[in-house]
Amino acid sequence: MLIALTVIFVLSIAFNIIYSRDKEDVLIDKRTDPTEDHSLNREDVKEKKKSERPSDGISVYIGQSVDKLQQTYGIPDRIEPSFYGYDWWIYHPQDDKYMQVGVNDGRIVTIALAGKEIKAEPFRIGEKLQSIYQKVDMEPEVEIRYEGGIYRFEILEEDLNYRPLVPLGDIYAQLYLDKFTGKLLFIRFMDKRTLLEMKPYDLTYVGKLVEPEELSEEDRLKAEKGTERQIFDLTNLIRSSHQLSPLAWDDKVAEVALNHSKDMFETETFSHESKGYGTLADRLKANGVYYEKAGENIAYQYSDSIAVVAGWLNSKSHRETMLDEEFTHLGVGVYQKYYTENFIRRTWE
Repeated sequence: MLIALTVIFVLSIAFNIIYSRDKEDVLIDKRTDPTEDHSLNREDVKEKKKSERPSDGISVYIGQSVDKLQQTYGIPDRIEPSFYGYDWWIYHPQDDKYMQVGVNDGRIVTIALAGKEIKAEPFRIGEKLQSIYQKVDMEPEVEIRYEGGIYRFEILEEDLNYRPLVPLGDIYAQLYLDKFTGKLLFIRFMDKRTLLEMKPYDLTYVGKLVEPEELSEEDRLKAEKGTERQIFDLTNLIRSSHQLSPLAWDDKVAEVALNHSKDMFETETFSHESKGYGTLADRLKANGVYYEKAGENIAYQYSDSIAVVAGWLNSKSHRETMLDEEFTHLGVGVYQKYYTENFIRRTWE
């Protein structure tokens, strides 16, 4: 079973230490491993009628040469490898034109949006779920034919409300909604192969399971570093949308976060308290980090930066940490799909 968990820990230092944890606030990704199902008869199964692919907006670039995108959007701010074999081209990481463009062999296979100023037909960042339902049909099952195989994603009820999958002609849109406001946070457009490699929902299939190429250790480490920066960017973008000051990156705090992710992986545990290195307070002190207040978000087995940030924001206690107006600095550590965000307040340098 593929598991994704987040737990919240908030530490405040004034004259004493305040420790709180919402024990009920645990996120579990209920996806099971893909199951081969020979009852998906190739003669009987037909793909359901889909909404048409948009003729306008950013999704028109899916399947196109990246050169066409550059003619309009120019050179990206940075390029980082993903966990799925394509490169993320990162545009406008600090404003409302933020997007991540997945490029494989010179062609665009996916585009993830968080900025309101990018046209994302037929959707728009910030619109309400009710508006989306009026535009497109959202079904509890999505069936795909690809290279002789048949693949069926099951979209659970909660996912239909907060993380639906929408077929649009020959591409797909995965929508991430804010469960507290009902507004659209992020949009991910992708082609069939990218969706089948990610497997973001329960999957049954007949044929060959579509898998991404296994990354070398060097490429995985680079992808993890890129994911850390993306989580930092997305966290600040969300804070900005709530009229909060952006957080500054802190290398020493990021080192604490990365070491905690590594420790959880190596010990096969998932906790804010390490048997070897103690609490967040212990870990920050050991690394020479001085602060007035600190907090921590952790997660496990989310597919990438977009997915994990949406998961944290849709969990009450993690959301409160991300949107705490008192925090000033952030460090992020990612290792083997273990994610740690460490926040601190420090009003001196």
